[in-house]
Amino acid sequence: MSDLARELKASIRTIPDYPKPGVLFRDITTLLGQPRAFRRAVDELVHPYAGDNIAKIAGIEARGFILGGAIAHQLSAGFVPIRKKGKLPHETVRIAYSLEYGVDEMEMHRDAVKPGERVLLVDDLIATGGTAEGAVKLLQQMGAEVIAACFVIDLPDLGGRAKIEALNVPVRTLMSFEGH
Repeated sequence: MSDLARELKASIRTIPDYPKPGVLFRDITTLLGQPRAFRRAVDELVHPYAGDNIAKIAGIEARGFILGGAIAHQLSAGFVPIRKKGKLPHETVRIAYSLEYGVDEMEMHRDAVKPGERVLLVDDLIATGGTAEGAVKLLQQMGAEVIAACFVIDLPDLGGRAKIEALNVPVRTLMSFEGH
């Protein structure tokens, strides 16, 4: 494990049995509250994509908004919020997706991306991949080219990374935690 991964991993809080028994919730709010860790995480998520002509960063509600906004700023890109249904005020497109612990729908504004725009998808964590898969499909449905998906944390035992890679979208993560 790299020094960066060790440092960032030490800044993550684990909450057992949240949101349901048996789940170990990996909480990045502790990382976000530590200036050095937050800066290093954002820098590491930005670095591989500098100079790639990314038009938009798509962030998945809610922690993907925090990371995505910082990444969009660093890459001089626009930001696209992907939200739970009913939260956006203008005309939207919607897709159903599976969560680790249920099913939901997400949406984005119909005019948020233009066909052919290069988009980087951002969220804090990839577990089963249902949310990220839905977001990728939603962006692609609107004609965006999803060049990659990046996350601070991967839970490899849950298989989400493979779901996204099966959509021909490369995945970048900064650390992983075994188990659920």
